[in-house]
Amino acid sequence: MVILQDGYKPHPNQELTDLFRAKPYQGAPPKDAEFLFVGLDANYHADIGSSSAFSRVKEYHKDGVAFWRNLKVHHPFLLADYNGSGQHYHRNFARIGFKPDDACRVSFVELLHIPTVGVSRLVVEDLDSAHLDWLGSLMKCGAKRKVFLSDQVIRLMRASKRFNWLPKPIAQKILPQLHTDREPTFYQHLHFANWGQFRERMTLEAEAIARMLNDSPHSCACNH
Repeated sequence: MVILQDGYKPHPNQELTDLFRAKPYQGAPPKDAEFLFVGLDANYHADIGSSSAFSRVKEYHKDGVAFWRNLKVHHPFLLADYNGSGQHYHRNFARIGFKPDDACRVSFVELLHIPTVGVSRLVVEDLDSAHLDWLGSLMKCGAKRKVFLSDQVIRLMRASKRFNWLPKPIAQKILPQLHTDREPTFYQHLHFANWGQFRERMTLEAEAIARMLNDSPHSCACNH
């Protein structure tokens, strides 16, 4: 296994990597989604390929919308037979209150173009220029969607020099709006893997996102 830059490790499972390259997102196709959550990297348990949960992971990557509708959870990490990285992140996300009927409204994309294992400490040199250009096209398309970025994501996006319109992270505010004169609308949020001293702020941010969800009722009847 090759270790790149400051410590991120590409996941050794080739089948998982191929799935991620075919669809470099999780959930609904990001071009169609109303709520887009931009993360650092998609991190999985090292032995996911030998886990009983792997068939569900593959099912999810092939069609995240159908998975959510059928299994009633938004991600396979929340299933009882998964035990590994990412559970805390997705449990915190689930507290917002999205339902299976909202499946086509929600998409997760990452700055890194491949899945990883272990603790990642990304630097801008790790990022793939073609993947960043694809992300940039999503953010310039003028769609009326809401995009959520953590402070680490913002810093890496700015460091890439491809997102110069993004301001520096804003400290000590609940879900601050980063850009007001363009569509989509961009918000800064606490990374869903946070806990402990950030618990109260994360609760307030989850409630704020839930209000956005309730204020824009939408029938999830889209094709995918």
